[in-house]
Amino acid sequence: MTLGFETLAIHAGQEPDPRTGAVVPPIYQTSTYAQDAVGAPRLGYEYSRTANPTRDALQECLAALEGGRHGLAFASGLAAEDTLLRAVCRPGDHVVIPDDAYGGTFRLFAKVAANWGLEFTPAHLSNLDAARAAVSKRTKIIWVETPTNPLLGIADIAGLAALARESGALLVVDNTFASPYLQQPLALGADVVVHSTTKYIGGHSDVVGGALVVRDDDLAARLAFHQNAMGAVCGPFDAWLTLRGIKTLGVRMDRHCDNAERIVEYLVGHRAVTSVLYPGLPDHPGHETAVKQMRRSGGMISFRMRDEAAAIEVCNRAKLFVLGESLGGVESLIEHPGRMTHASVAGSALEVPGDLVRLSVGIESVDDLLADLEQALR
Repeated sequence: MTLGFETLAIHAGQEPDPRTGAVVPPIYQTSTYAQDAVGAPRLGYEYSRTANPTRDALQECLAALEGGRHGLAFASGLAAEDTLLRAVCRPGDHVVIPDDAYGGTFRLFAKVAANWGLEFTPAHLSNLDAARAAVSKRTKIIWVETPTNPLLGIADIAGLAALARESGALLVVDNTFASPYLQQPLALGADVVVHSTTKYIGGHSDVVGGALVVRDDDLAARLAFHQNAMGAVCGPFDAWLTLRGIKTLGVRMDRHCDNAERIVEYLVGHRAVTSVLYPGLPDHPGHETAVKQMRRSGGMISFRMRDEAAAIEVCNRAKLFVLGESLGGVESLIEHPGRMTHASVAGSALEVPGDLVRLSVGIESVDDLLADLEQALR
């Protein structure tokens, strides 16, 4: 029987506890396990860095939601990214990344992986010709965000998957902004899906985590080896909190999208706003692609003001929209990417406009959110 997304979110990997009947998976808050004999760990559990039942439940659920065979959970999204790079790449290899990638991802490539000998090229991945031009014989990964953070660019996952296959590279898709509810990259040909589960998957701004999801068994085995060898795993309580958030992912995403669409309509008509970046707008350059590969356009909005001072003023004047980094929680957030989440790309090819404001639209009453923006923009 094929189960729907919301059913999988509640049940995948989360069968009632066989001993007590508890309907919520227990938090196995333990570092080690009693073994039945030397070389015979009970149910395969020996040490919680290697495996933990609560983390296993989360990993099974994540794989199910993305249509994958294997899920791996980490202490953060960047821990997942770092593990992936070191499992797949070697010094001298090359990666193509978006020219408007998340600032933390760029920092990982520019300040950490580059010192290890990994080369990278930023490219405008919304354009397949630009992506093809950036690929070399040494390219091991084409790394995609769609939508991108913070400019909400859209890349054609199926088209890039074909390019990756032609080039002998892996297509890695950061699906954090869309969530598996709105977009499933593996079904479109991607090899690896990356998540910061801190964001929409956790959904309550109370836990930090990351994930990788794959279909290929051999790749999964390599990633699992590095997950254990490098050790950047999430703890049992963090895994439990993330599973708790997943249960309502579908209904939350519908509300995030409903609210975002109303706010986009308001911002498009506001005289102080010079442009609105949102894939759901018909004039967005990636709109047609987004319609093909996404269920809806998401809860993230970016917009531009007349100058940087005006953008900063809006961020500082907002009250219900909390001024803070991160995204994807039930509460609405506002930030100035150039000074906050993307400060690490200042002076690089990925520098974001100073007049840009980014909203993570929460699930509050939308009329209250509109009133807050009205006073902030006045």
